[in-house]
Amino acid sequence: MECPKVKLNNGVEIPIVGFGTWQSKPEEVVHAVEYALKEAGYRHIDCAWAYDNEKEVGQGIRNSGVPRSEIFLTSKLWCTHHHRVEAALDETLANLGTDYLDLYLVHWPIHLNPNGNNYKFPTRPDGSRDVLLDWRIRDTWSQMEAVLKKGKVRAIGVSNFSQRVLERDLLPYAQVVPAVDQVELHLYNPQLALVAFLKSKGIVPQAYSPLGSTNSPLLTDETATAIAAAHGLMPADVLLGWLVARGIVALPKSVTPSRIAANYKGALAAAAALTEEELERLDGVAAGGKQKRLITPPWGVDLGFDNWP
Repeated sequence: MECPKVKLNNGVEIPIVGFGTWQSKPEEVVHAVEYALKEAGYRHIDCAWAYDNEKEVGQGIRNSGVPRSEIFLTSKLWCTHHHRVEAALDETLANLGTDYLDLYLVHWPIHLNPNGNNYKFPTRPDGSRDVLLDWRIRDTWSQMEAVLKKGKVRAIGVSNFSQRVLERDLLPYAQVVPAVDQVELHLYNPQLALVAFLKSKGIVPQAYSPLGSTNSPLLTDETATAIAAAHGLMPADVLLGWLVARGIVALPKSVTPSRIAANYKGALAAAAALTEEELERLDGVAAGGKQKRLITPPWGVDLGFDNWP
């Protein structure tokens, strides 16, 4: 089953269902990526330097035998690397064993102290995150634009950027409008206003944790399960298909072969089956008293999101 694609604002096309690798252990992710590509039909892999498994993701890609040219590959610039975008990208390319990325994202709109007491999460003496509060995101973005111009990446975007941060700190200074914004989007955190804003600017919304996180209540939600039953689908299919039908790129993650395959097929089947009335019911679940964010790192900085934390 071929995955529909969404055209980014620079003409590059991205498969609307991708395979996530966050929290996948290195020894597991090799086989998961190989299976996703070779057996389940995925052609879109989402990873990040901060996940500490890029080398294994790259090995999984090679093991799959699927040509690199057929795979849409995303990675992300970590918070301690905002001052050295090209060097960080080169490290990611070496880890993955490729000479280009299809999409490179700024992981968070925060620059952590690169000379701090930890290579990934430096802290101040009081235990709070060691954020460089005087760093300007526009200076990160100008470096992102430079690696795009060099051809090391086919598109650039952001992750965890609110409307306020985009409007205040990035878009007024950008020569290149971000192609995507990857944020926490799911049934209990639909961020409808942010999604509408992104689409108005030609920025494709991407959903991480679309099924929630570990022990998430989403899979037993009454509305999702009722709609799933009406179509002979699984609740996970409905959660993913709802996003896909709304033009949002969904990035489910699993290391279990049966779930990897089911997420891909189910997302596409549900997107085709759901009615507009059902989509609107799903749109309204969070507003009915279930609004809940699942990913709220203690940055100690106001990121401008509603319902944070």
